[in-house]
Amino acid sequence: MTDHAPVDLYVMDLPADGDAESQPLVVIHGLLGSADNWRSHLKVWQRKRRVIAVDLRNHGRSPHAEGMSYHAMSQDVLSALDKLGIDQAHILGHSMGGKVAMTLARQAPQRCLSLMVADIAPVAYQHGHDDVFAALAQVREGKPTNRRDADALLAQHVDSRPTRLFLATNLVRNEQGVMGVRVGLDEIQRGYEAIIGQPDGDGPYEGATLVLRGAESQYVSDDMLPALREVLPRARLMTLKNAGHWLHADQPEAFQQAIDAFIAAQS
Repeated sequence: MTDHAPVDLYVMDLPADGDAESQPLVVIHGLLGSADNWRSHLKVWQRKRRVIAVDLRNHGRSPHAEGMSYHAMSQDVLSALDKLGIDQAHILGHSMGGKVAMTLARQAPQRCLSLMVADIAPVAYQHGHDDVFAALAQVREGKPTNRRDADALLAQHVDSRPTRLFLATNLVRNEQGVMGVRVGLDEIQRGYEAIIGQPDGDGPYEGATLVLRGAESQYVSDDMLPALREVLPRARLMTLKNAGHWLHADQPEAFQQAIDAFIAAQS
């Protein structure tokens, strides 16, 4: 499958509990994440609107495919929205998913009611995931049969228990009881240069934008703000206290409230 052929993504489509007239919210996870990571947030937002969470290519339950360019990933999301009959939506993306969201907003601004970017800037980053890739490869080769053994394999490369717990969300047990890695690890590693690069798209996105960053994260440092303003000139920057890169997990209520308030202000 080429970089240009949209992948048929796994989609979690949750109908609104209340007023079905509210415009939908699309949630896009980060590197090695999935829609499953967002379940508690989705349930909160579902009270007011339809919520769609996708698994990006090579992640979660979605197919594995070559090519991790932001153009390709944003086209996958747009294709999923087409199949769901969604013409316009509020778009929220975290980390790598934030770059997918920026690309989508720049390439198809008419589809984007507003843009919310969580702890990522439209800049190229340094390599920083070699230990994580090595840890998942260790599990794949070690073929553990329980989570304790899987964690021990992950720990050979990753010291941080919270990071190991996050990585463990990518482990699945097969019919023989062996725990394997469900992400397209090889495809992700081959596409890593694109992942740490800048989002795709020409020109700025002129629509309403919220950029949330964690006070304890360096992913959206002050020196990146000029580049951010070039791509997202209407961005409102909000810093969540006592939050790192996984700010939606560190400060879930503050994160949810910020998203709710921003979307409400667009209506």
